[in-house]
Amino acid sequence: MYLTELAGRQPEKIAIKMLSGAGRLSYAELNARSNRYARGFRKLGLRRGDHIALVLPNVLDFLPLCLAAERSGLYYTALSYRLQGDEIDYIISDSGSKVALSTVDLADRLTASLKNHPQLRVFCIDGTADGCEDWADWTSDLPETAIDDESPGADMLYSSGTTGRPKGILRPLPEPGEEGGFTQAIAILYGMDENTVYLSPAPLYHAAPLRFCLGVLGNGGCLVIAEHFDAETVLRGIETFGVTHSQWVPTMFVRMLKLPEAVRQSVDISSLVCAVHAAAPCPVDIKRQMIEWWGPVLFEYYAGTEANGLCFCNSEQWLENPGTVGAPLNCRVHILDEDFSELPPGQEGGVYFSGGGEFEYHNDDEKTRSAGSPQGYTTLGDIGYLNERGFLFLTDRKAHTIISGGVNIYPQETEDTLVTHPAVLDAAVIGVPNPDFGEEVKAVVQLIDPAGAGEDLADELIAWCRSKIADIKCPRSVDFVEELPRHPTGKLYKRLLKERYWKGHDKRI
Repeated sequence: MYLTELAGRQPEKIAIKMLSGAGRLSYAELNARSNRYARGFRKLGLRRGDHIALVLPNVLDFLPLCLAAERSGLYYTALSYRLQGDEIDYIISDSGSKVALSTVDLADRLTASLKNHPQLRVFCIDGTADGCEDWADWTSDLPETAIDDESPGADMLYSSGTTGRPKGILRPLPEPGEEGGFTQAIAILYGMDENTVYLSPAPLYHAAPLRFCLGVLGNGGCLVIAEHFDAETVLRGIETFGVTHSQWVPTMFVRMLKLPEAVRQSVDISSLVCAVHAAAPCPVDIKRQMIEWWGPVLFEYYAGTEANGLCFCNSEQWLENPGTVGAPLNCRVHILDEDFSELPPGQEGGVYFSGGGEFEYHNDDEKTRSAGSPQGYTTLGDIGYLNERGFLFLTDRKAHTIISGGVNIYPQETEDTLVTHPAVLDAAVIGVPNPDFGEEVKAVVQLIDPAGAGEDLADELIAWCRSKIADIKCPRSVDFVEELPRHPTGKLYKRLLKERYWKGHDKRI
């Protein structure tokens, strides 16, 4: 495995450090720890193709455990530690995980799984709890050399569940020698190598942060892991650690741009040569401000956990095509209408990939079929269009479409408009019941200063939208909330918002 080679070449180099200073591992230590943990999996009887689950916050042991699974030929499923007991039990059951690893503080969330799956072995990485064993004790006396039957494993991650039950994305395990494609890809696209210092401010259980972090390690770089996202803390981390590469989601940009000007200008970000962002379309005004602030170091991509296609653009390409999420790199993009006929440039439809890779949704043949077209293309469920130059623009997700009086309204543009208002920290736009038109547009807004909420500001926000976008796209009403139910990767749980308004109606959630 590449880690053995890197540990031999640069044993003392720091591989992982926590942004808070809570711990660090050199390449030699990382290699030894992942070897010991791989032996711990073999001691449990786990063999190639078996599944494990990780219910962990961003802690130092997260990536060593993933690497141990990868060198043991296992599937590993990282779960959000924000999920509750029944949600965690569903994924553990659906994935067929035989072992779960968590922390003492989160152990009570595995109670349902312990009850429903007596054969499940649950370990805490930091001690013991009811029904849970001590991982450190289990592995303490094991050798730190490689297991005899190393073979490449893989993640099996689940969709975020923002529109329904999460589904596992299953891909075949790579054979020896087949692994490393992603590591090579980010080296080529983003210039990552042994001199890279990569800041990861997002939860490691999500596909992009997890895969990028492992790719950085594969290229011999140094990871700086934030325990959680705080706008000023992670911004100052760029200067403190001399960060060269990082990855963000648009909501993080919004929060950093809302920091006081004095704070923003006090941080030296000159070391940064590459700021990757994805997960959701970035509002045009927000991205333009980020490029003006950080320089042309922003790189955007559009892809999913399904890994069925990839679009990419750098800052210069984006400035020539404002609002694009990139042009296809390893695939072809097709825009299809409701009858699966291909649409010409400029016309909106379902976004489909061909040639980018295959996947299936674990234990859900119907969802796998519904993600395909008669031509054999696959979709992530987004709506968008291609321009004449072949750059892709996303309008919204199909599941979020508001149908008012028979007219399709895509709320992304309205949300992008609202977050540029000086008083707004975050915004969600949804369809709510209307007796005449079926649905009408409502904005649910999180303010920088909650004390400003009220009818006057609601009217101001509606007027703000009407001055910038078509009236039909503008909210008819505005509600204020303390915090929106947003996934840490930037995706809104619109399903949860809609439930509040559609109770007792014919739900469209």
